[in-house]
Amino acid sequence: MVKKTAKKSTGRKKISDKKKSSPRKPKKAKTPKKKNHSIDMDRVKHPFLMEELNHTEAKRAAQAHRLTSTAKDLLGKIEKRKKDNELIKSKSFMTFQKAIRSKRVYSNPEKRKVALDMLERYTGHSIEQFQPQIILTNFHYYTERFNALLDDSTYTKGSAFQASSSKKAGVTIVEFGIGSAMAALVMELVAVVEPKAVLFLGMCGAVHKSLKVGDFILPIGSIREESVTHHFMPPQVPALPTFKVQKFASQILVENKLDYRTGVVHSTDLRFWEFDDDFKNRLYQERVIAVEMETAALFVTGFASKVSNGALLLVSDCPLKRNGIKTKKSASGVFKKYTDRHIELGIEIMAEISTKGDSIRHYHWD
Repeated sequence: MVKKTAKKSTGRKKISDKKKSSPRKPKKAKTPKKKNHSIDMDRVKHPFLMEELNHTEAKRAAQAHRLTSTAKDLLGKIEKRKKDNELIKSKSFMTFQKAIRSKRVYSNPEKRKVALDMLERYTGHSIEQFQPQIILTNFHYYTERFNALLDDSTYTKGSAFQASSSKKAGVTIVEFGIGSAMAALVMELVAVVEPKAVLFLGMCGAVHKSLKVGDFILPIGSIREESVTHHFMPPQVPALPTFKVQKFASQILVENKLDYRTGVVHSTDLRFWEFDDDFKNRLYQERVIAVEMETAALFVTGFASKVSNGALLLVSDCPLKRNGIKTKKSASGVFKKYTDRHIELGIEIMAEISTKGDSIRHYHWD
């Protein structure tokens, strides 16, 4: 019994030894599970997840809409250009041009005829008396001084204006009054004479603190805050003088060793602007150097009527300074001290244009 048991136990050991000694099979490498990108509908049912998905889809839809809208706008612009080009060549555009020209003195024979008659009636001058260079002024003293300086001057007084002409100087001076409406009217009327150049000798109130009474200003542009220029040009058209007229004026000032300022002025119909705080605040925002009433109307109407024109302004008061508003007494002092030089410069500028200003206008519009 004992021997048998021993043999059995030995056999078991051998079997277990075989098991232990047998090589282990290598384990297979686990392949990573692929992530499922499909939407889990159970999770989507959650309201916050649904809101997030809706936001994403809405964003994509908005981007697609913007792209489509941009493409449509671009195509629309291209089509509009094509139509505009066709319109320019069409009779309708020619009719439009004709309608614009019909408003201008230079291209409307009937209006020109009326304007010629009106100019003679308003000034007392015949058309033959007008010279190629014309000075415009607000003040009668300038006309008197013109007559005193030029011994061949011929003076007339019409129903609305006064005028004087000198053949020796080749200059006519027209005294037309004050304000934008009168300025636009006189510019349209003198346009029928087809002058070589027109120069406005006006006065202005200083805005910039460096300016003082007696300073000269050559405006490079004017703010159109008056009531008349919209009849002649769209609001986006700037009120600018003719460059060459201003260039001749600058040259004469320099030759006479006189200092002057350039900048934008504000043209308004508001005479007592000094007492309007909102108006004064706008002046500071615009960075204008002076305020007056006529330049915008003259520049725009002159441009519309094919008249080369400029302006030389004299600072007559400084309303934004203490006791700076012009009075009867101070105005008298300005006329005594500065206006003689002003009109003399105007005559000299126009005489220079008469002899050297071969071509004042740069462009010739239809």
